Amino acid sequence: MEAHTGHPRRWQILGVMVFSLLAVVLDNTILNVAIKTIADPVQGLGATQSQLEWAMNSYTLVFAGLLFTFGVLGDRFGRKKMLLIGMVLFGLASLASAYAQDPTQLIVARALMGLGGAAIMPATLAIISNVFPIHERGKAIGIWAGGVGIAVAIGPITGGILLAHFWWGSVFLVNVPIVILSLILNTVLVPDSKDPNKVGLDPVGVLLSIIGLIALVYGIVKISDLGTVVDVEVIVPTLVGLVILAGFVWYESRISHPAFDVRNFRNAGFSTAIASVGLVFFAAMGVMFFLAFYWQIVRGFTPLQSGALVLPFAAAQLIFAPQSAKMVAKYGSKAVGTVAMAVIAVALACYALVDVDTPVWLILILGFVQGAAMANILPPATTAIMNSLPREKAGVGSSMSNVVRQVGGTLGIAVLGAVLSASYRGDMEDKVAALPEQLRGPVSESISGAAGVAEHLGAQGARLMDAANGAFVSGMHLAALGSAVVALVGVIVVGVWMPGRTADAAPAPTGEPEKPEKKEAAVA
Repeated sequence: MEAHTGHPRRWQILGVMVFSLLAVVLDNTILNVAIKTIADPVQGLGATQSQLEWAMNSYTLVFAGLLFTFGVLGDRFGRKKMLLIGMVLFGLASLASAYAQDPTQLIVARALMGLGGAAIMPATLAIISNVFPIHERGKAIGIWAGGVGIAVAIGPITGGILLAHFWWGSVFLVNVPIVILSLILNTVLVPDSKDPNKVGLDPVGVLLSIIGLIALVYGIVKISDLGTVVDVEVIVPTLVGLVILAGFVWYESRISHPAFDVRNFRNAGFSTAIASVGLVFFAAMGVMFFLAFYWQIVRGFTPLQSGALVLPFAAAQLIFAPQSAKMVAKYGSKAVGTVAMAVIAVALACYALVDVDTPVWLILILGFVQGAAMANILPPATTAIMNSLPREKAGVGSSMSNVVRQVGGTLGIAVLGAVLSASYRGDMEDKVAALPEQLRGPVSESISGAAGVAEHLGAQGARLMDAANGAFVSGMHLAALGSAVVALVGVIVVGVWMPGRTADAAPAPTGEPEKPEKKEAAVA
């Protein structure tokens, strides 16, 4: 294979990578529609609200905490090896989740799923970066991102269909055939690749990254649990995580063979792309989180119908993400990224106009516009991140991109969710006075709690839900405006610091230039 032409099976390999990622993305979106069923003491496990939160948070903590580590391990020992190990772990953990006998078993199994997902996610993007030449990489990453968009839409729909016909465990069991087929395809079609330079593993840096990321993400998810950022359980782990990550940066800048060369942050394209990914996911994931409640509780749609309502957003991703490389080639990263971020900000602000009875088609158009804009910022940003690093460090580059996605999205859900919850509780405070004392807590705590109480109160329950819906929508407006402000920060970041067309025309990785034979070794 000539070094500049890419792997001869690169397009088939791209398809395998998209399919391999399907289980990870599918599972996260499926779980959102299964939560109510898992909480049911008859049809599910009778999980409490806290146990449900930890069923999600255990995955998030392990996934975010180990993404960077598995990127480093993939570069050192082989990305295909890490991908196959991750698929096996994910498949076995999915089986354990499906047949969990109590909420504790589910929480542990979900943590193991996070371990598998952390090995899969960075490996897929690193393998794509290695098998494609630099001039095709943007298109390939755009298709990869479009595949993620498809999985986002398929997840809720699949979950709705499964829950309509099978028991709750089927939403996890569906991962198993995907894992088996992915293992076969990866074994047959995908080449292994790794850093040909036999450098040390930097165990201190890796350990600092794990502890720092887990502490930081733990502090963030406690915001969702407690509904506030002003609590010692939020502040202490968050500050500890930030201090340890600062220590990680300090340590990495002073050793000869760091797990991640922090000098890459001096590259404006790399730093701006990293920041834009984090800001987009902060803004967008918070909105998508509260929309799930809006569709199912405020508007009364079934899980299957709610899943179908995500299709316009996913369709926009599928249509526009593969074309984003052409847009960048024609107009440059700065122009495309700035306009895309501005459109995202406007779209998110428009959710502040959504009411209890807003026509559904208007919200679907809003989702399509938001999806189209995100499709024109995320793939180019990811490509810029990957192109800014030497190809033998593709695993580290991929893991950095995915860590920022995960932390940004988790922070968005936590902070914007806390804003929504605080607004909801404030509005409901004087509306629960007539209820028995034991019912006031669930009703004023969340709209799902209000829905659970209201269905047993007849006419009084209908009036209660009218009040709860109004309070939720008011909180949703504040959260939407908050997300729009974050997106506006992204407009400034991209508009000011993203390199212009000159940099797009001649992308160059940091560090030493790659020799042709080194590229061959990395791909073969």
